[in-house]
Amino acid sequence: MAYATTNPPQLMVQGMGDGLSLWSYAHTDIHTDVDATDYFSNGDALGMKVNDTVMVTKTDATIGVTVHTVTVVTSGGAATVAAAILA
Repeated sequence: MAYATTNPPQLMVQGMGDGLSLWSYAHTDIHTDVDATDYFSNGDALGMKVNDTVMVTKTDATIGVTVHTVTVVTSGGAATVAAAILA
């Protein structure tokens, strides 16, 4: 499947000032699909910023949650995320 602007990530916690925000996204796509370049085609319009965190919940038979970091936001365009390394 592919990202649809009718099912955007939801802002859970707004960063204060220049602080980072926390987003939630629920979909049947696997985390490697969500990591595709420009996956969130309206990321800039949503207000996503580089280094924001996105919790991705897989909503089919293989339910699970992965943590991602916004790595690129194109001005007036898309956002790209990458799976976060939890150390």
